[in-house]
Amino acid sequence: MAEPKSITDLDSLGPKSQEMLARAGVTSIAQLRKLGAVPAYALAKKANGNVSLNLLWALESALSGESWQEVARLHRTSLLLALEEHEKNVQACD
Repeated sequence: MAEPKSITDLDSLGPKSQEMLARAGVTSIAQLRKLGAVPAYALAKKANGNVSLNLLWALESALSGESWQEVARLHRTSLLLALEEHEKNVQACD
C-alpha cells in the first residue's frame, strides 16, 4: 500500500476529524507526526471544545497503523496518562 500523502488519505480520520484538526492548525501528515497523537488531540480539543476520546484513538491509529479499536484496547491507559501529563505541562507553562 502506498504511503499516505495527505491527512485526507488516512483511513482512521474521517471528514469530521479532519475538520477538527484543520481548526487546530494541523493540516498535514508531517505536522501530525511531528506533534504526535496526544498533543494533536489536545490542540483539537482546545480549538473545538468538547472532543471525544475516539479522536485520540484515531490519531494514534493513523500514526501507528493499528486499528483504532486495537489502540483503544491496548494503549488506552498509556495514552490517557500521556494526555494527563501533557495537560499538566501545558497548564504549568500558562
